[in-house]
Amino acid sequence: MTAYDHDAPAPVRHRVPAVLRAPFAGRAWREFLHVLLGLPIATASFALATALTAVGAGLLVTFVGVPLLALTLMLFRGVGVLERARARALLGMEIDEPEPVGTGRRGRGVVAWTGALLRSGASWRHLLYAFLHFPWAVFSFCVVLPFWAVGWGLLTYPLWVWVLPTHAGQPGIQVYGEAGGDSWYLDSPPEILLTSAVGLAVVLAAPWLLRGLTGVDRVMVRGLLGPSELTTRMRELESDRRTVTDTASADLRRIERDLHDGAQARLVALAMDLGLAKEKLLEDPETAAKMVDEAHGEVKLALAELRDLARGIHPAILTDRGLGPALSNLAARCTVPTTITTDLPTRPAPAIEGIAYFTVSELLQNISKHSHATHATVDLWHTDDRLLIQITDNGHGGATTEGGTGLAGLAERLDSVDGLLLLDSPTGGPTTITAELPWRT
Repeated sequence: MTAYDHDAPAPVRHRVPAVLRAPFAGRAWREFLHVLLGLPIATASFALATALTAVGAGLLVTFVGVPLLALTLMLFRGVGVLERARARALLGMEIDEPEPVGTGRRGRGVVAWTGALLRSGASWRHLLYAFLHFPWAVFSFCVVLPFWAVGWGLLTYPLWVWVLPTHAGQPGIQVYGEAGGDSWYLDSPPEILLTSAVGLAVVLAAPWLLRGLTGVDRVMVRGLLGPSELTTRMRELESDRRTVTDTASADLRRIERDLHDGAQARLVALAMDLGLAKEKLLEDPETAAKMVDEAHGEVKLALAELRDLARGIHPAILTDRGLGPALSNLAARCTVPTTITTDLPTRPAPAIEGIAYFTVSELLQNISKHSHATHATVDLWHTDDRLLIQITDNGHGGATTEGGTGLAGLAERLDSVDGLLLLDSPTGGPTTITAELPWRT
């Protein structure tokens, strides 16, 4: 199991502050494009939604409105596909598809399909999105476009100020003025520089304004066009169930392999040796005694292997004395000197204790095999309704959850019980891994 990636690229460290990089970052321009495209899409969607919903509702008395409303819902599920794709491409959102329209046991005909659409909460949320997104898209467009255009226009004012006296017949931007009266133009070098400075301030503020406005878009897309909380939770539970099943199967295969290749093979050899010793007992007692002595040593080794196997399944010290002594015993067997600190008022549920123990065990094995560390620390404490485990080593770092094995597998197992794995491992070290588990008693 490889948890440390020796070729992982070092994290990029920018010397330019984020506030100065933001106007030129791809994220700001993608969000700006999202706002620009949002207005025509929202306008067309709102017009269609208003017209089709009004006609469908008006024709309900003739029963023609029922299939028309179903077609309207189907149309806006298609609009939702477009909006989710736009959010993924321009806002960088990771959003799942909503629950499909299922007819269940009601058949596959037009009537069943129409009824399923009308009963589908996701379909009505797509239609609601068309009504709610339009006013917000208009507001965002009317705020962002002038803000963005004015900011860049003022910032670049020294580059195009010559256009005004040449083509507009005035020396600069007119701040105020009256016919035949006083006028104020921004035409002197200090005024031009001050205008450019104001433009710079607007340009620097624009990405953060954009981020705030598109944050509302993110909320609407996720809340109205994504799966419901119930569906999301069901998908998480299904994923967790698969993870638990796969982990249990892997553990059973490991136990079977260890028994077959270890204790079982040793016991078979022991039985053969004892059989040979029995045959030589009368013919050559001295040789038989020597063989029995060797068999006695094999028994001790078999018992040791079985004890290690039982400890790998669930150590007796964990059941009898709890996490603190069990982890101290684990640290004593680790090849890297390890300090254990626990601050637990009571013992959590046995299942959580077991997961915490094997999490620390696996991470300490990684440290021993891959980190080249000379010291590690393990801290456990309880806060609110969470059990927190933090493991730090002074190795060369570069730990990663990429690749689907090692730390990635451990993160999946923790996630299956509503846990969390956080990794901080810059190249060169140190590495800090924090695991969170629910506190259950």
